[in-house]
Amino acid sequence: MAKKEIATDLWVYELLKEAGLKLDAQGSTIKDVDEALKTASKSKTGNIGYPEYCGVVQDFLIVIEDKANVKDHIKRNDNNLICQETKSLTDFAVNGALHYGLHLAKSTNYKKIIAIGVSGDEKRHKISPLFINERAEYKELDDVETFMLFSPKNIQEYYTKNILKEQTSQEKTTAEILSDAKTLHEDFFKFGSIQDKDKPLIVSGILLALREMDFHNFSIDHLNGDEVKTDGQKIYEAIESNLQRAKVQPEVKKDKLLSQFLVIKDTKAINEINATLGKTPLKHYTEFLYEHIYKNIKNIQSSEDYIGRFYSEFMSYSGGDGQTLGIILTPRHIVDLFCDLVDLQPTDKVFDPCCGTAGFLISAMHTMLEKTNSEMQKREIRKNQLHGIELQPYMFTIATTNMILRGDGKSNLEQEDFLKQNAAQLQLKGCNIGMMNPPYSQGSKQDPQRYEIAFTEHLLDSLTEDGKAIVIVPQSSMTGKTREEQAIKENILKKHSLDGVITLNKNTFYGVGTNPCIAIFTTGVPHDKDKLVKFINFENDGFEVQKHIGLVETVEAKDKKSHLLDVWFGRIQAESKFCVETTIEADDEWLHSFYYFNDEIPSESDFEKIIADYLTFEVNMISHGRGYLFGLESGNE
Repeated sequence: MAKKEIATDLWVYELLKEAGLKLDAQGSTIKDVDEALKTASKSKTGNIGYPEYCGVVQDFLIVIEDKANVKDHIKRNDNNLICQETKSLTDFAVNGALHYGLHLAKSTNYKKIIAIGVSGDEKRHKISPLFINERAEYKELDDVETFMLFSPKNIQEYYTKNILKEQTSQEKTTAEILSDAKTLHEDFFKFGSIQDKDKPLIVSGILLALREMDFHNFSIDHLNGDEVKTDGQKIYEAIESNLQRAKVQPEVKKDKLLSQFLVIKDTKAINEINATLGKTPLKHYTEFLYEHIYKNIKNIQSSEDYIGRFYSEFMSYSGGDGQTLGIILTPRHIVDLFCDLVDLQPTDKVFDPCCGTAGFLISAMHTMLEKTNSEMQKREIRKNQLHGIELQPYMFTIATTNMILRGDGKSNLEQEDFLKQNAAQLQLKGCNIGMMNPPYSQGSKQDPQRYEIAFTEHLLDSLTEDGKAIVIVPQSSMTGKTREEQAIKENILKKHSLDGVITLNKNTFYGVGTNPCIAIFTTGVPHDKDKLVKFINFENDGFEVQKHIGLVETVEAKDKKSHLLDVWFGRIQAESKFCVETTIEADDEWLHSFYYFNDEIPSESDFEKIIADYLTFEVNMISHGRGYLFGLESGNE
């Protein structure tokens, strides 16, 4: 047992290191904590007692107690409370952690203590945190997979959300976006008969025009409802200037963009002074967007597709969910996960052939920029390493606008039909990373090239050899439900390799009704029949649906993502209920559910329960005259 305990201590140490936590082992370098531990014996004799690890993160004191076997994780008393009898303290991880936490709450001035009980090993384990306040009152918290939530970067958010039960800044931002989108939509409805597809164009055009304020080439005050030079004309000219300033080339591309923005100056209703507003609706929209959106874009440097999120919410009020316009955004957490799963580097060239509002490209740009300090390399990333194609003219305009507003990268966006492009010619761009959320449910036996798996194959063929392609598609596209899709799967394996498939939360595209998964491939390398492919069940990703808001991040999300990446990159093993590694055939269903098997070794108590259930069943049958089921004659029953 001692060897197992040491192995657990070392595994816990590695988890701490991964989370950037520097805790002391078997004691403390903090004077008052070390003094308190001199009387912290679990036998309650007043002698020395040391937890496995303890230390301070910001103003939180963290103590950890571990056990080698998950059976020794926690013991409760008859009232379902964590037992505090001496034997329970010495034999069970959570009980011991709580003991040290309570002792330190009483014997030090720390007001926020997190006591963590850990049991098992990297493959099969439990990690249970408790919060203890200065009055030595404790609260049980949800189990975690790693210590990432307690890192200096995350612990305050964890405390705010999980212990105080208050909104984080991210949740407040989401609530504000929801509110702003609803307000603006209502104003579009009240003050202008605007078609659904024109609404986001008006929004993106105004945001471009607002950029000219920095060059004293546009002023909201100059929007005065003049009938000769209308407010729309002034905004349109500012857009034209800004596209020139952003060096949008070639000229035909700039002309395409400007033609989409003609709606701003050509729509009469929004260029005339409205009696209720006392100004033109265009001026009203411009003032609103300046205060609520433009200022935020200038201040946000994360990968978040802020405009995209706003558009998505904005369009959800336009007679449905905006799906008819193709505005089904890939959620931000999935966009960021794509960059992590392919381990995006500053030297990569990224291609998104169905780029929508450019969410993947924005995330890729920020990820690559964060990983280099070279200004020359940053310029190269913006100018040459981000490539996108979008079919719909209005979406292409939004994507280009979004890239300009978020720090460039617009130079390699094209308005084309991806499926009509020659893959060999696209390959000449030299892109080694492909990211895609293709159109869903458009393929049929009559038009098989529009199946999601056909889009995937075309993307794979468009990337350089030994590159990575990552796509989010319906799970059905990985099963090969039609003969045509099955043939495409076979063809893919002849030219490319499947690295893995991750089954996602069914609510990832909340309101759309699609069960999605992520598939990752290596391009230009034929699939070896002996290659082990990872199939992961990530349905429990730490995101949940909340009423009137939609899909939101819970406090466990960062922890669960960290665990996923550890398993994906082979840093730790996982139980088969989370990850199965196996060889594949083209006609397999490429999903975790197809390959899953239960590798958990039954415990003695499991065996006893099954035997007891069987005997109960047998006695019940015999007592009801059905002993013949067990080879008993009626006279012997």
